[in-house]
Amino acid sequence: MNYIVIGEGERAIVFLHGWGGNKYSLLKIAMALAGEQKCVLIDFPPFGETAEPRKVWGIEDYSSYVIDILEKLKIKKFSIISHSFGGRVAIFISNKYNERVERLVLVDSAGLLPKMTALRRLRLWRNRRRKRKGKCVRGSKDYEALSSHMKKVFVKIVNEDLKPLLGGIVAKTLILWGEKDRETPLYMAKELHKGIKGSKLIIYRGCGHFCYSETEKVIGDIKDFLGEM
Repeated sequence: MNYIVIGEGERAIVFLHGWGGNKYSLLKIAMALAGEQKCVLIDFPPFGETAEPRKVWGIEDYSSYVIDILEKLKIKKFSIISHSFGGRVAIFISNKYNERVERLVLVDSAGLLPKMTALRRLRLWRNRRRKRKGKCVRGSKDYEALSSHMKKVFVKIVNEDLKPLLGGIVAKTLILWGEKDRETPLYMAKELHKGIKGSKLIIYRGCGHFCYSETEKVIGDIKDFLGEM
């Protein structure tokens, strides 16, 4: 386990970074909130200063990892600020441990299966054809950069559809999204907004998948959201 804690306060916020990031990815947001909150920034295995998980982890395993850290810190109630892959874990935790999550912030979150567009069908057909011929099928840059073990973890994670969990989220939820996000397209934000009852959606014009680093408005909107507690 690897994490840092900054700030003090009765309320705690857990920061969950995206795939390939680390505990410092969301540090700027944490620093802006640390004056009144206890901020816990976590490294997901195998990123930052953590090793690869020994088994083929799925979202439930990553969620248990986060909960174990919070138990170690004796934190019972908490809010979550998450980005991309971290959003997958945040969605699972907010469903399974819904009595413990006070506020949920999803920034360009993953967790929904992509639409089966004509282009996607064509790509899948081409990949299957290459496999039948014994040819190499290359994946995304994130996938190709991984070890053979972590490729199995990656495949397991991206095939988990968390849409059925959305209805079980009771925490007040803020969804922040870059209009030009290509990794997790805007239609996913709208599906999350529809699936999480009472959630609020803010779209940042001209921003992409890392909207939290592209506009200062993100920090202001998060502060306003947490200030409603």
